[in-house]
Amino acid sequence: MEDLELIASFWRGKRVLVTGHSGFKGSWLTLWLNALGAKVTGISLPPVTTPNLFTVVNISALCDSRFCDIRDRVPFIDQIHAITPQIVFHLAAQPLVRPGYEEPLWTFETNVMGTLHLLEALRDVEAVRVAVMITTDKVYRENARPHREDDVLGGKDPYSASKAACEHVIACYRDSFLAVNGVAVASARAGNVIGGGDWSRDRLIPDAVRAWQEGQTLEVRRPQSVRPWQHVLEPLWGYLTLARKLWQRPTLAGAYNFGPEETDTATAGDVIELARMAYGRGEVRYGDGKSGPHESAWLALDKSKAQALLGVSPEMALVQAVERTMAWYRAHGQGVKARDLCLADIADYQRLVQGASVVAPLASSA
Repeated sequence: MEDLELIASFWRGKRVLVTGHSGFKGSWLTLWLNALGAKVTGISLPPVTTPNLFTVVNISALCDSRFCDIRDRVPFIDQIHAITPQIVFHLAAQPLVRPGYEEPLWTFETNVMGTLHLLEALRDVEAVRVAVMITTDKVYRENARPHREDDVLGGKDPYSASKAACEHVIACYRDSFLAVNGVAVASARAGNVIGGGDWSRDRLIPDAVRAWQEGQTLEVRRPQSVRPWQHVLEPLWGYLTLARKLWQRPTLAGAYNFGPEETDTATAGDVIELARMAYGRGEVRYGDGKSGPHESAWLALDKSKAQALLGVSPEMALVQAVERTMAWYRAHGQGVKARDLCLADIADYQRLVQGASVVAPLASSA
């Protein structure tokens, strides 16, 4: 067990770049890094939904916020050279399976070439020591057991294939260029995240909240699809820990899975039933799983490497993750400020890491 003050002292004053800081995970990560005392610069496209967590938390007030398309090589690289980060978290991406089918070129350009542009830029940044490159659990070729980091990479759909290609690019630049320059590079593969403040389209919990707030019936296309669900703070804590450990031990560079306990790998239908119970209302119509393009029917992650080398283990059971997520949306709908809700969740999560008891979500008294 590590002391939280020592962890905060590590981050205090560090120059940290977060790409994709206007997204759901990026906004949570930027808020957390700011709370730890880091000097954060964010690069991303403007948020694409209304509402969005970036705006309701006012993330731009907590960092040096810059909007730039990572596909635009020259201006993007110029920005990174000007920022001179010490630690980089790369989250900027086209992050969804179905839009990948609709716009495959955009998906590959953003995910593969954007990642390549970042890694190329880091070759000329003397200050950088650590780069944590966020990919996905969908980089693996489908099989019938939890994926390990050394499993064969695959991906039938454009999104998954683009992220698998990213893994090859990351490994190439790590081994060919960045490791010899003293930069520790790792890829982080997390499962399906849930948490307050996600208003993205075509994601299970945000779709449910939208439907139920408007008194509509939620349509679930593939209720039997199995995914490694976890609260957003779980992988973010993994990323933060990974970056800190890489700074101390660059030899830990490589790929890492961040997932829940195997017993918390659940179907979309299971998650929605938990969400409906926690939310207190909501109608659902389940599909037969046959509509739409191909998506993996079963995904699970073997998290033993992160546990053994980083000391990172899941802190929230699925039921707790869903309850906390739905409590966030209820409280925000009742007028509680989004930043207060996020900071309360972060504080509670840090208590969990320390083995302490947590307080009830702000929503319970809202």
